[in-house]
Amino acid sequence: MSAKSLGFTDQEWEDISRDIPGERDPFLQKYLEGREALIAQENKQRSDASFRQNLSPIARRACAIVQRIRDEEKSTVWTPQLEDALAQEAEGITVHPGMMFSLSKARMESTKLWRIVRRMPKGALLHAHLDAMVDFDFLFAVLLDTPGMHILADRPLSDPAALEDSAVRFRFFKTARTEGDIWASNYVPQTPILLTQAADAFPEGARPAFLKWLYNRATISRTEAVEQHHGVDHVWRKFFSCFRVVNSIVHYEPIYRQFLRRLMSLLKADGVNYAEIRFSWDLDYYRQDSEVPEGDYRAMMDVLDEELKRFRESEEGEGFWGIRMIWATIRSLGTRNVVQDMDNCITTKLTHPHLIAGYDLVGQEDLGRTHRDLLPEIMWFRKQCAEEGVDIPFFFHAGECLGSGSDTDHNLFDAVLLGTRRIGHGFSLYKHPLLVELVRERRILVESCPISNEVLRLCGSVMSHPLPALLARGVPCSLCNDDPAMLGQDTAGSTHDFWQALQGWENLGLAGLGSLAENSVRWAAFEDQTTEDWDRGVREASIGTGLKAQRLREWAVEWERFCLWIVDEFDG
Repeated sequence: MSAKSLGFTDQEWEDISRDIPGERDPFLQKYLEGREALIAQENKQRSDASFRQNLSPIARRACAIVQRIRDEEKSTVWTPQLEDALAQEAEGITVHPGMMFSLSKARMESTKLWRIVRRMPKGALLHAHLDAMVDFDFLFAVLLDTPGMHILADRPLSDPAALEDSAVRFRFFKTARTEGDIWASNYVPQTPILLTQAADAFPEGARPAFLKWLYNRATISRTEAVEQHHGVDHVWRKFFSCFRVVNSIVHYEPIYRQFLRRLMSLLKADGVNYAEIRFSWDLDYYRQDSEVPEGDYRAMMDVLDEELKRFRESEEGEGFWGIRMIWATIRSLGTRNVVQDMDNCITTKLTHPHLIAGYDLVGQEDLGRTHRDLLPEIMWFRKQCAEEGVDIPFFFHAGECLGSGSDTDHNLFDAVLLGTRRIGHGFSLYKHPLLVELVRERRILVESCPISNEVLRLCGSVMSHPLPALLARGVPCSLCNDDPAMLGQDTAGSTHDFWQALQGWENLGLAGLGSLAENSVRWAAFEDQTTEDWDRGVREASIGTGLKAQRLREWAVEWERFCLWIVDEFDG
C-alpha cells in the first residue's frame, strides 16, 4: 500500500482556498479594528502621547517627511553591501541602522537624517560630566599651546605597560623644567618635564605620535568599545583612567577658560541652549601663572560666571540660557572624604548659589558604595543644608547596572525614597513595575544616555536599550550624552544620541524626539525651587508663570521654526 502524498492536489487547494478569508472579509475586518484599537489604547499610555496629540499641522507634515527619509535611508544608505563591508572591517560584527555606535558614527554623519537632527532644537542637556565634554583634538592643541605646561608620571613611560596605564598628570610651572626624559627608563617618577619638549621627543613619531598616544589614553577606543568579552568592569577601569588623565589638563585657568568657551560654542551649535553638568573636581585648580592650588572653589566658579556672561552677551551666544553644575561626589570614597566633599558643596552653594543646581553621587555603581551604605552621609548632608539655610536637591545616578535585585540595582529604591527629582541613567528601572509606576506618578524624569550605556557594556546596541520600554509605560525621559569626548562622539552636542534613537527605534519618530527635547526643558533646574514649586513647574509646564514656563514657550517657537524648515527643505 503506497503512502498518500502530503501535498494538496490542485483541486484540493482550489476548494480550501475558497475558505480562507480575504482582507475585506467582515470577520477579519472586525479583528483588525480591534487590533488597531488595542494598539491605540496602549499608545495613549506613552509619555509622548500628549505631545503627539497636540502637534501643529506643520509639525505633523515635518514628522511624516522625516519618517519617509528614515525609511528611505534604512533601505538605501544601510544596504546589505555596506553592512557586509563594515562587518568585514569590524571582524565579523553585524552592522545595521541603530547598530553599535562606534562602528556607525562616520556613516551616520553623512546622512540626511543627521542633517535634520543636527538642526533640531534639543532644549537642555541634563546629564553630562564636565571633564568629558570638549573634543580632545581642540583640548590637546590648547594644552600644547599654553606656556609653562609640564607632564609628570608615576613611573618611566619606557615600556608598553607604562604607556597604557601609568598615572600621568599635567601641571603649570613658571620656570621650564627640561632635565630628564619621561620616555626613558631612568626617568625619576613625578619629575616635571616641559610638555612641548616631551611631546617632540616621543619615541617613534615625535609630536604626532604623542598626540595619538594621549588621545588613546583619554578615550575608549572603537576596539575597546566592541570587545564585549572583556566585560563591564574592564571597560570601566579604562573609563576611570581617562578622567585621571584629562582632569589635570582642564584644571588650569587659561585652559579652563578656553574649555568653557569651546563647550558653550559646541552646545549652542548643536541646538542645546542650556546644560546641567556633573562636577567632580578635587581641590586641584590653579589660577593663571600660579603653582599653588586654590584652597576652595571660588576662583573656579568666578571663571565660570565670567565666561557664561561673556558668551551670552556675544552674537554667537544669543539665546543661550546658561549652565549650572550638579555637585557630584565619587561614590567609592570613604566616609571622611565623602563628608568633606559634601561640605565643599554646601560652601560653594553659599558663595555661588546660582551655579549649583543640585547634588549627586557618581562613579561605577557596581564597584562603588550603594545609596543604602551612604545613607548616614546623605542624612548628614540634608541636616547641614537645613542648618546653613540652603536647599540642594538630589539628582541621583541610579540603576546604571545590569543586575536585577542586587544591592546596586536597589539604588533605584533609595533614589525614589530620598526624593530625587531626576534619575541618572535608570537603565535597570524597567525591571521594577512598582518603581516604574512611582516614577511616573511622582513625575521623576529619567536622564537616559543610550550611547554611554552601549559603550560601557550595558547593552549591545541602541536596539536593545530599555528606553522604549520606559516611554511606553509613560515614564518621562530625556536624551543625554553623558561623556561624549571620552566615549567617541567627539563633541559636546547630543546629535549622535538623538540620531541613533530616531533611526534605531521604529515607534519614536520626530514627534518622539520632540517630546524628549521638550521634557529636557520641563525638568531642567533653571533656578532654585522648593519641592512644591518644582512639582508645580513640572505639572503646569508652559502654562505656568515662572522661568521654566517661559523657557518652554521659547523652545516651542524654535520647534515650530524647525518643523517649517523641514517642510521647506525636504517636502517634494
